[in-house]
Amino acid sequence: MSQIKDGMIPYLKADEIDDIVTKLAKEIEKDYKGQAVVLIGVLKGSLPFIADLSRRLNLAQRVDFVSLSSQKNREGDYIITINQDISTQLSGKHVLIVEEIIDAGRKLSFLKNRILASGPASLKIVTLLDKPARRVINIKADYIGKTIEDRYVVGYGLDDGELGRNYPDIYYLRH
Repeated sequence: MSQIKDGMIPYLKADEIDDIVTKLAKEIEKDYKGQAVVLIGVLKGSLPFIADLSRRLNLAQRVDFVSLSSQKNREGDYIITINQDISTQLSGKHVLIVEEIIDAGRKLSFLKNRILASGPASLKIVTLLDKPARRVINIKADYIGKTIEDRYVVGYGLDDGELGRNYPDIYYLRH
């Protein structure tokens, strides 16, 4: 069976991703010096990123996960469903939503509003990749690893039909 990366072009190598994650961790440490944070990973794609980011952050931390899905209804509206909810109490805590990529922004906007309703001390968004060309909801990350053009990417948590999440590098589709 051929791997899907056979039809893709390398975009970011593992060492480049590592440099980006290290840079993001340093920015976060500077902003939260001496404070505890709660990292909320959005499953499934954020898993490699949140694992690496957590190991590089020299801060007291808790890690939790949420799983969301969206589906378009008959009226053309998107309905967001919580498949797995956050189990950590977020009231009064410094919360960081950790995303591997921000695309349209629908689910992220929903999650941000939901977390804000729980009364955190602060809430910021960390993303490895930001794809503003695809944004339909006006939402911005506080920490951005790399802004990318409108290309389909796979690897380091990003998938194509659940394949490719395990690749240490990130690839984009050939045209």
